Amino acid sequence: MTSDAVWQHWQLRHDPDGIAWLTLDCAGDGPNTLGRAVLEEFGQVLDALDAAPPRGLVLRSGKPAGFAAGADLREFDGYRDADEVASLIRHVHGLFARLEAAPWSVACVIHGHCLGGGLELALACHWRVAHDLPSTRLGFPEVRLGIYPGFGGTLRATRRLGGPAALGLMLTSRTLAARAARAAGLVDAVAGTHESPDWLARRAVLAGRRSRPGWLAHLSNSAAARAVIAPLIRRQTAQKVRADHYPAPFRLIEHWRLDGGDAARMLEGEAREVAGLLTGEVSRNLRRVYFATEQLKSLGRQNAAPVAHRLHVEGAGVMGGDIAAVAALAGLEVTLHDLDAARIDAALARARGLFARRLKTPAERLAAAGRLIADPAGDGVARADVLIEAVIEDAGVKRTLFAALEARLPAHALLATNTSALPLETLASALNDPGRLIGLHFFNPVPRMPLVEVVHGEASTPAAVARGCALAVQLGKYPLPCRSQPGFLVNRVLAPYLLAALRLLLAGTPASTLDAAAVGFGMPVGPIELADTVGLDVCRHVLVTLGPAEPAAAAALDARIAAGRLGRKSGQGFYVWKDGKVRRPAAATGTPAELAALADAMLAPLLDACERALADGVVASAEQLDAGVILGTGFAPFRGGPLRYRGLA
Repeated sequence: MTSDAVWQHWQLRHDPDGIAWLTLDCAGDGPNTLGRAVLEEFGQVLDALDAAPPRGLVLRSGKPAGFAAGADLREFDGYRDADEVASLIRHVHGLFARLEAAPWSVACVIHGHCLGGGLELALACHWRVAHDLPSTRLGFPEVRLGIYPGFGGTLRATRRLGGPAALGLMLTSRTLAARAARAAGLVDAVAGTHESPDWLARRAVLAGRRSRPGWLAHLSNSAAARAVIAPLIRRQTAQKVRADHYPAPFRLIEHWRLDGGDAARMLEGEAREVAGLLTGEVSRNLRRVYFATEQLKSLGRQNAAPVAHRLHVEGAGVMGGDIAAVAALAGLEVTLHDLDAARIDAALARARGLFARRLKTPAERLAAAGRLIADPAGDGVARADVLIEAVIEDAGVKRTLFAALEARLPAHALLATNTSALPLETLASALNDPGRLIGLHFFNPVPRMPLVEVVHGEASTPAAVARGCALAVQLGKYPLPCRSQPGFLVNRVLAPYLLAALRLLLAGTPASTLDAAAVGFGMPVGPIELADTVGLDVCRHVLVTLGPAEPAAAAALDARIAAGRLGRKSGQGFYVWKDGKVRRPAAATGTPAELAALADAMLAPLLDACERALADGVVASAEQLDAGVILGTGFAPFRGGPLRYRGLA
């Protein structure tokens, strides 16, 4: 190939057959994004192609990681004027329409991530070839940012997939692998692992191929179909999120219901509605949360320490067993030790259930089960890269265990405790080398909860903390570095919230009403249900660790604990639980204003505790605190985090 033109972000070349090869390779080391500069250059590329029409065009990425990650989110916060944003969206519509209307065939080669605006660009091409790699994923993640596709995606996706299927993809932010994308209709061909997607795209261009949607997709976008289907989708969506909390999904459904049969109205509706959402408070808050959580993830990618291959877990209770299962799922070899063989057996049984839910093929499940090794003799200690202790929450027991294990542990190994509240300094006193000890505080249920507090004591070395962050990311979690103070961050701010709810409960407010008030604020579950989920024994221990508990609250917890009513894990706590689901004795009562006042009363202590934690330096920044509390407690993401909600960030 000979070079025809090179821009900052695009390279255009022609081969001897007259096919133009256009490569998107955004300047810098990051992923391809469709920022203003990239799109302006794209217009110049189209001008060059119009001036010298090729036989066909193949669009592809020069980045190993993927095709395009979508619009440049860093530019979004600079926009406050919805009319300005709508004008920019219309400009992009014009660019993509020019590509779609090209008289020569346009094929697109997709590998790695093809998301949001990147997928919208691909849909404007005539033929799409996806490389069948584990990293290839296609989807529309926009609703997570408080918007919906705005570069023509609602038009082209509903036209290709049909309205219900396309809306399902957009409303869930679900991503599809290459073959699933082909089955859905997002792509037209799949190149196998050892095939050349460029060759398939070249053949498509030479043959002048242009994909056409099926008649069922067309029928699903008819006015009659939209009138019936849109209300059904809206009701399904309302069961998961509230329109006053997250307006974008409901605006998307209404946009399709009103405009789905008319291309011009679909594009104009996108420009108007997405611009309004983008400049609104919910989207600004969700973008802040996105950047804050990405910052946490980056903490696990900035160290040069070796990745862990072998993990040893001490304690096969619910927490230890589930930590071991998640690590085996992530590809580590894991040894699991406990003095009680029955506990190991129970942990392995739970792990098999997790593998069955998460892994697609019997071979993958068998491999994961093979990586999780019962270790009743504790032999795995001597081979471990990381040892995680998850035994009873008793400082004396933990110190005794550390003293016995330290001499057997390899010199390079990281030593971690899953304590939920105990200061590391208390535990490190048993070690000859306290610098290797950190906390890795996982949350229950481990397979679902995304946060790990990486706790550092006075003696913990920076290298040990960096390795702890790297391990959290390796396990698919978000690491949050925390200073070793009672309760760390999440339990420190959560305990006052639960205590406030207990006070109101003991004063006569029904549990269902308290929980409804918190859910109305935006919490995923209410405080009473949360206490049952965490375990009333764990709640009692945290309250004791953080300070003297109020007598009435302590007595209420003690009475249930003594009766074996520990919450969800025992089948009964404040609520009765059946098959892991709560059974509420009564419906919530109270007006919206009364429920809002209850939510304020319960959440005010949490917000106060967040301010104190930041002032005490428990975490490094307001962004990290807000991200940690959202990931660890479920604090309403659309509010941007507790400090943002208070106007302090």
